[in-house]
Amino acid sequence: MPSHLHLICGAGEGSLSNILRDFKSYTSKLLLKRIEENPQESRKEWLLHLFRYFSKGNSHNSTYQFWQQHNHPIDLTNAALLHQKQDYIHQNPVLAGLVTEPQYYTFSSANRECGVQLAAL
Repeated sequence: MPSHLHLICGAGEGSLSNILRDFKSYTSKLLLKRIEENPQESRKEWLLHLFRYFSKGNSHNSTYQFWQQHNHPIDLTNAALLHQKQDYIHQNPVLAGLVTEPQYYTFSSANRECGVQLAAL
């Protein structure tokens, strides 16, 4: 989705919250750098203005806030719940009107070309 991310993941080692924190830190720095350094990004000033605006009032971000501070974790405790959430994620771009079928969304695990398969619980 262009405005948010749905992710089904687990932690083999370490804490999932630490992994998510590091993921958000790494991706925000990389994406902000690319926006700032890309002279062809037509929305550059608007995007940076928004990221600056959302960083105000947040002591964790001194200049920009790319990701929201909160997450909505759901513990997937059985196969039925896992598949329900996977279907929700696959239908999200369809319901948003971005594609007509889940597999047509480039960044979806429904797209077999990306090679992502959910393992059974």
